Amino acid sequence: MSSIPIDDSLWDWPLQSTDGIVKVHNDHDKFEVDLDAQYFTPQEIQVKVIGRILDIHFEHQTKKDSLAGDVSRSLPEDVDLGSVKSALSPRGTLTITAAKKPSK
Repeated sequence: MSSIPIDDSLWDWPLQSTDGIVKVHNDHDKFEVDLDAQYFTPQEIQVKVIGRILDIHFEHQTKKDSLAGDVSRSLPEDVDLGSVKSALSPRGTLTITAAKKPSK
């Protein structure tokens, strides 16, 4: 398991089909990242927020050549933790989004 601050504009994503690097979109309105998850079904993916940590777990339950893994990243301080959502596209892209807290 690896952990790096999410404010970094790039993540090392071991499942990425190209070079293993993905760009993180993190501005004053929202946080968003698109991750390659094409080898997994929605039932094989868990996305959780634990404190400020974004925990992403993938696991094939029934395949012999089982791919499994956990990746954790820290969420920025200004992310509304209750707004974190994830969705898997038909092409296998896992998109994780979150709104930012209102400015004071």
